[in-house]
Amino acid sequence: MSAAAARFPRPAPIDAYGNGGFRFAGMSHRGSILCLPSGIYAWPPTRAEDISLDSLQPALTERDVLGLLLIGSGRTGIAAARDLRQGFAELNVIVETMDTGAACRTYNVLLAEARPVAAALIAVE
Repeated sequence: MSAAAARFPRPAPIDAYGNGGFRFAGMSHRGSILCLPSGIYAWPPTRAEDISLDSLQPALTERDVLGLLLIGSGRTGIAAARDLRQGFAELNVIVETMDTGAACRTYNVLLAEARPVAAALIAVE
């Protein structure tokens, strides 16, 4: 994904989540999102089981500016698949999985601290 394809072309805190989407930067988006240093993108996964290295390819392309990838797995936190954690670990990027609400809150704090963070967030109703 390029910055031209970004829904919002730079990082922004998540103002709200729920009702199947997110609010950020005065905008509303229905569906899951991928928050990267280059911007906020629509992201196809709708269930934690859909998350894979392939679905996170855009984050892999920005690995040089990431230290941590937060995965918001929906209403409940689940452990990230071993191959996913291992794939990012080989690139020196830590992966932490938690429920979407916790991931949004953690992302906002780390973003405010100017930490090298990204978030893959599954939308919740």
